[in-house]
Amino acid sequence: MLKSTLKSLALAALLAGTAGAALAQDITLRATANSNEQDEDYDGLVVFKNYVENASNGAIAVELFIGTQLCAKGDECLAGVADGSIDIYISTSGGAAGLFPYIQVLDLPYLMSDDRVAEEVLTNTDFTAKLRAMAMADSGDKIRLMTIGNTGGWRNYANTKKRIVAPADLAGLKMRTVPADLPQTLATTLGASPTPIAWPELFTSLQTGVVEGTANGITDIMSMKFPDAGLKYITLDGHSYMGAFWWMGNDRFMSLTDDQKQIVLDGFAALQQATFASPKRKEIQAYQDFKATGGEIYVPTPAEKAAFKDAVAPVFDWFKANVKGGPEVLDAFNAAVAQAEATVNAKRAAEMQ
Repeated sequence: MLKSTLKSLALAALLAGTAGAALAQDITLRATANSNEQDEDYDGLVVFKNYVENASNGAIAVELFIGTQLCAKGDECLAGVADGSIDIYISTSGGAAGLFPYIQVLDLPYLMSDDRVAEEVLTNTDFTAKLRAMAMADSGDKIRLMTIGNTGGWRNYANTKKRIVAPADLAGLKMRTVPADLPQTLATTLGASPTPIAWPELFTSLQTGVVEGTANGITDIMSMKFPDAGLKYITLDGHSYMGAFWWMGNDRFMSLTDDQKQIVLDGFAALQQATFASPKRKEIQAYQDFKATGGEIYVPTPAEKAAFKDAVAPVFDWFKANVKGGPEVLDAFNAAVAQAEATVNAKRAAEMQ
């Protein structure tokens, strides 16, 4: 339904011609994040707002809507971006998978080793540009991927029941997932019982036993006070990077002057760096706070992590067989990771001299 809506909007835009072009001044960009003011998304938006408003000498204003004031779910929010009622929106991969399923590639487990590699992939390879081109085509040139940042560090297994050391420990565990195919397939592959739960409902679901575990970063876990709902165990396997996809209405972007476009693009670059940095700082206190609640943190050995990696091998076959654009995007992602690893390792070697 959303795709047909987007096609209708694209036709309407063609008929409207240039009637909606932005003026050279007094532009207001409406930006929304379905999170809260303790989140990395908010940190990024504050940096973006400050940069754009200052660099434009006030000609471009950025209005922030944090939470669900403008929209509550990914498809709804992306429809708002497409029809122009929302200018900027941040989603996780799961939140946009209904329209752009291939962006779930960032949720595939154990493909990137650390922050340096992940940030190199997202800043200095052509991977983001490839996703941008695919998303533009699939949205009828209505939704533009501006950048990919971070929202919460790395996904780790956390639960209310026991320490997770091996894949077998997840067997039968009721794990919360986003309503997207890949995380549900991953949970099933490891023997867990996946249960799609909306983020605002997760606290109550953990508290009442509807679910027993989740895969999130520590900053999200603590900002949502999940230990108060019984969450006690975290295994730091870092199985996937929590990518933040920042979208903008393409009609809105293209209506800007070239100078204004550059300011907005540079604003997103500053936003990206802010979201890279924010979890690294916040997780220091978050881990301390988690331990203070009586929580247990377990770091897998290399051999234990390798066992997890072996156990999820079928997920990659599923992705290539079932996700539109899956083989093409996975190949591009693997190539970008290999390029990033070579760059980072070369820098490390040079720094050791």
